[in-house]
Amino acid sequence: MSYQGFEDLEIWKKGRVLRNEVRKLCKTFPSDERFKLIDQMVRASRSVTANIAEGSGRFHYQEYIQYCRVSRGSATEMLDHFTVALDEG
Repeated sequence: MSYQGFEDLEIWKKGRVLRNEVRKLCKTFPSDERFKLIDQMVRASRSVTANIAEGSGRFHYQEYIQYCRVSRGSATEMLDHFTVALDEG
């Protein structure tokens, strides 16, 4: 099977699962976190897949790599947000 688009990338598929799970998790958070932790977590999880998608549309390989680096940064940011959520109970 040849590559057709970013939707075929396993990393994008895993990022999509992460994004959906984060959204479900955030629905269980207290409402006072709506404009704090929830907003940060949802935006970071969306950034993971969005940067992979945007990078795949670039014409130059090095541009694509840069978007993948940004995506990796967003995934790492999510680790910190999960730690904050755990620490906050």
